[in-house]
Amino acid sequence: MTDEIIFHHYPTSPFSEKVRLAFGMKGLAWRAVVQPVIVPKPHLTPLTGGYRKIPVMQIGADIYCDTQIILAEIERRHPAPPLMPNAGLSAAVGFWADRTFFQASVPLIFGALGDKVDPAFMKDREALSGRPFDVNQMKAAVPLMREQWRAHAGFIEAQLAARGDYVSGALSVSDIHAHMNVWFLSTFAPEEAAKLVAELPLTRAWYARLNAIGHGTSVPMTPDEALSVARDATPQEAEHADTNEPNGLKPGQKVMVMADDYGRDPITGTLVSSSAHRIAIRRSDPAVGEVVVHFPRAGFWVMPAA
Repeated sequence: MTDEIIFHHYPTSPFSEKVRLAFGMKGLAWRAVVQPVIVPKPHLTPLTGGYRKIPVMQIGADIYCDTQIILAEIERRHPAPPLMPNAGLSAAVGFWADRTFFQASVPLIFGALGDKVDPAFMKDREALSGRPFDVNQMKAAVPLMREQWRAHAGFIEAQLAARGDYVSGALSVSDIHAHMNVWFLSTFAPEEAAKLVAELPLTRAWYARLNAIGHGTSVPMTPDEALSVARDATPQEAEHADTNEPNGLKPGQKVMVMADDYGRDPITGTLVSSSAHRIAIRRSDPAVGEVVVHFPRAGFWVMPAA
């Protein structure tokens, strides 16, 4: 089935948990392809052209990179029940969760894990971020990060006090974003999480409600099978020129796309379509043939390529 959702993830990925929860909220069936936590990722890079972050969603030969665009595409294809009634505001909540709140979670988790962290994982994340992965430094930062994490979790509590069972009143993608860091800390540093949410009864109850939703219905798929699906499919993205494209980029032009925070692996291809919030590029690989790779614009740089 060319419209079948193929989700490339690994179980411990907090960003993947966002999408898995969205599948549950919408009651969707999906194929689960487990990718390696660290490089090499030989069954992912043929699809993405070098983008190595997780998760990635595949529908036929159309490949969606970053949770921002994955969630938006799920909403477009499966609008009921609606999860993005306030799309602009929820996107801002997503940036808060992915960047500011996440940066408070990481030291708490790896500071708690300490010497249990796999050296290969540390080396991989150093290459991904371009910075040392210093567990001792994270341990030293734990007291400061507890304060930050508590403050961010307090924002959730305040929203629930004002709006009811969910952070925007009704269940929405904003809950998915806010859930991520509570899930991340609760999964990998449960004692730390328990202490920090002890004073947040509304957040504890909300977190339990979201966890009870589940992840929809998943069926395993092998990485080789996913490559075969892409190879046998034709990309569905139509060519579209954005008349307001600020830098004059046009379909047919060769461009390079890269994340603006970490994992800045450049992905090169031919521009197919663009808008204020999306860009899609066509590329080919011997393992999959021709694919179209989709990225969000916010949080990604797009430049002409030679």
